[in-house]
Amino acid sequence: MAVQRLIIGVIGAGDASPSGLEKAYQVGRLIALRGAVLVCGGLGGIMEAASRGCFEAGGEVIGILPGDKAASANPFITHPIVTAMGHARNVILVQTAAALIAIEGGYGTLSEIAIARKLDKPLVLLDSWPDIDNTLTTDAPQQAVITIFSLLGRNLQP
Repeated sequence: MAVQRLIIGVIGAGDASPSGLEKAYQVGRLIALRGAVLVCGGLGGIMEAASRGCFEAGGEVIGILPGDKAASANPFITHPIVTAMGHARNVILVQTAAALIAIEGGYGTLSEIAIARKLDKPLVLLDSWPDIDNTLTTDAPQQAVITIFSLLGRNLQP
């Protein structure tokens, strides 16, 4: 019988700042080092940086793609999921994740944050949308990951 691994979502800007990209890379890396799987939207920006960090640390990365071609995924996606659903795929991404970390982001990220809040998923904002009720915020990748794992009752360090 296979053991189900924890899946952590990383959501954020397709067009991100250099600081955001570095933070996403670190978040992805830390998720892999803790033995979890990363799920994201599978494209560029924050999604690609987090995917690269996870992949380079030996982790698995699920990409929930908006289009109908697996080839549209960034090169660090190990499991592309083709939806042909556009932004509606955001619901699948949030439902798949046990918890999420939002890094920067525009309205697409805000929609994922809203879905996460509606579904009562643990969520940490890392330099993302301000003033979201009942949501923890930080500006440090390590703190974001520690907080998410703590909220899930997984306090062990890598």
